[in-house]
Amino acid sequence: MPANQFVHLHLHTEYSLLDGAVRMKQLMEKAAAQGMPAVAMTDHGNLHGAIEFYQAATAAGIKPIIGVEAYIAPGSITDRPNSARDAANHFTLLARDETGYRNLVRLMSTAHLEGMHYKPRIDKELLAQHSDGLIGMSACLKGEINMAIQADQLDKARASAATYRDILGAENFFLELHDHGLEAQRKCNAALPAIAQEFGLGLVAANDVHFLERSHHEAHDVMICIGTGKMVHDGKRMRYTPELYFKSAAEMRALFSDHPEAISNTVAIAERCNLKLEFGTSKFPEYDPPAGKTREQYLRELCEAGLRKRFGERGASDPEVRARYDKELAVLEKTGFVSYFLIVWDFIHYAKEHGIPVGPGRGSAAGSLIAYALEITDIDPLKFGLQFERFLNPERISPPDIDVDFCESRRGEVLEYVRRKYGGRRVSQIITFGKLKAKSVVRDVGRVMGLSYGDCDRIAKMIPNELNITLAQAAEKTPDLKKAITTEPATRQLWEYAGLLEGLSRNAGVHAAGVVIGDRDLSEYVPLCRDSKGNDIVSQYAMGPLTDLGMLKMDFLGLKTLTVIEDTLNLIRQREPDFSLKNIPMDDAASFALFNRGETIGLFQMESGGMTSVSKQMDVQKIDDIMALIALYRPGPMDLIGDYIQRKKGLKKIRYEHPLLEEVCAETYGVMIYQEQVTAAANRLAGYSLGQSDLLRRAMGKKDKEKMGKERANFIAGCERTNKIPEKKANKIFDLLEKFAGYGFNKSHSAAYGVISYQTAYLKANYPVEFMAGLLSNEINNTDKISVFV
Repeated sequence: MPANQFVHLHLHTEYSLLDGAVRMKQLMEKAAAQGMPAVAMTDHGNLHGAIEFYQAATAAGIKPIIGVEAYIAPGSITDRPNSARDAANHFTLLARDETGYRNLVRLMSTAHLEGMHYKPRIDKELLAQHSDGLIGMSACLKGEINMAIQADQLDKARASAATYRDILGAENFFLELHDHGLEAQRKCNAALPAIAQEFGLGLVAANDVHFLERSHHEAHDVMICIGTGKMVHDGKRMRYTPELYFKSAAEMRALFSDHPEAISNTVAIAERCNLKLEFGTSKFPEYDPPAGKTREQYLRELCEAGLRKRFGERGASDPEVRARYDKELAVLEKTGFVSYFLIVWDFIHYAKEHGIPVGPGRGSAAGSLIAYALEITDIDPLKFGLQFERFLNPERISPPDIDVDFCESRRGEVLEYVRRKYGGRRVSQIITFGKLKAKSVVRDVGRVMGLSYGDCDRIAKMIPNELNITLAQAAEKTPDLKKAITTEPATRQLWEYAGLLEGLSRNAGVHAAGVVIGDRDLSEYVPLCRDSKGNDIVSQYAMGPLTDLGMLKMDFLGLKTLTVIEDTLNLIRQREPDFSLKNIPMDDAASFALFNRGETIGLFQMESGGMTSVSKQMDVQKIDDIMALIALYRPGPMDLIGDYIQRKKGLKKIRYEHPLLEEVCAETYGVMIYQEQVTAAANRLAGYSLGQSDLLRRAMGKKDKEKMGKERANFIAGCERTNKIPEKKANKIFDLLEKFAGYGFNKSHSAAYGVISYQTAYLKANYPVEFMAGLLSNEINNTDKISVFV
């Protein structure tokens, strides 16, 4: 790195929640534009953004330096001072290498799990135990050394410097110089060089970056008010200086011209930080089989027993069953996911053994015969024509994803079982981040600006109720909103601030379903924290980073409908002790009649006004019709509903672009509504394997023009080679598949949720008293719903 260069080593991203306003992508664009070779991330007391930061920097060709501005207790983390001011000082830590990163992860886990008091804190004893691979810096005015200097306690400042030097080593501890025009900083900067010289320490220039551009200061100030609950016009509130922006190397050199070594040391530190993170390597736990059996043997044993239970004699002799089973088993053994299936089987088996209701399936896992044999799912993929490759593609090996619905009121029991089996520190829930989205950011900004509730509400309500709509899109779509922004100064100012803050992380929460299970203490891999109540352990990394790191993550979903069904069954069994949903007919006319009459209150996935209207038009006669309803009633395919119904009722002629497409689309009257129909078409017409077909479907969904050009050529060649389909016709078919691939629905999921919907209809039609009692008891505190039910 050039000697006259500079690297920001103290920077707060949006994961310093409602304090930092730096977005990863824009940060890397800024650093690249300035020719900055590296950049550090040092959020307050957490590593939430570490993986996103690392990946963004690496993609931009910039060296990532993962760090944290830690909270360090003056004494021990077991001390509990009476004020936040006395509870902790700031201290900057940077990871030099993988050892340093692992130590940062351990330190931040301990800070949250054991050291939380106002802030997540570490102490010097912990730092000494986990100092390998770390570089420490003395931080801002809230750092221990700077606090002592401000209090005219130079001996205390010197003693603190000596302690950190002894913990980290003189070569790994630096004194930070900050200059934002503050008198306190000038006082510290005057004293720090002498301390550095006395103890053989280096000086390092930093700017405590909280936003990218100087022009963002006012919007950042508004964000601080949102976070602190203060009003912008409050003269006594905390304020940040406009100087905390991403200054250029030239600006920093000019600012610290009297200490050029503080600039060059940023480059020297960056050169020493060479962390390489490993992605994709599995960290899944291994299932422990019974003594004397391998995992593969145990899985086969369970599957054979399951096939006999599901299919009787067919399970051992039917060619279709055996071929599908052999294919799936070969893929599982080849890909190394045998343990994964056994882990899922184990906790679902526990749930069923303990009377905890489990859904029949969710997502693409319902396409697996082995999942059906193991009773992980209750959907026969052969009966419903479901594809295994949609779940686990042998030509694109990636971890399977089995999401499971549990009775909402008893989900916690399953989670507790998993904790007991694998160990409390090997299992955690997963963090999620609330964002400053269009409506919420308008309300937040308007409130702290001092606008009336009525004005904030008026502006927010002008934003269309569309999923993930942006402020720019809202203004473009809504003339009244555009007019308000143009003609009302306060609204224009609000809109400007909101636009700069839109999309930033606002708060941390716990993912409603996500659970991660490790092969060892999770803090060996990922930083941990606790939920807002201080109880459950939660990962500091969100779902995406955990997947990238190779962690086993699963969705344990709580589904209230399963609770309603269970409560209904308990009432029915008071007079019919042997009643079971496994024995109900799947062609009950009274159940289908509910859909056709629009009596959909209490029917799973069917209660909205729009869905009720469509179900009345559909003429539901079989479970496939319910599946189609679930697949069609979504943005995108909703436009196909009219065409589908007309074809189904014989009011419109069914046409196929090619006769072979009838094999693929006959069940849906020539309308492609399932993703699996796209893959089946590529398989039948162009000779693709089902694995290749699934890769084509994925590529079509991503709309990559360059890749699509190559795929089109392959498809056309395949059509000609396999079925002598002319190029013009093959092109037309490819266009058709590409269109439907964008919004086709997962048939396996439709089948599983269609079954639940039918079950609720059957109970309502045949046991109305018990069903309504179960429904009402689960909405006892929701007066709006109760008024609809009765």
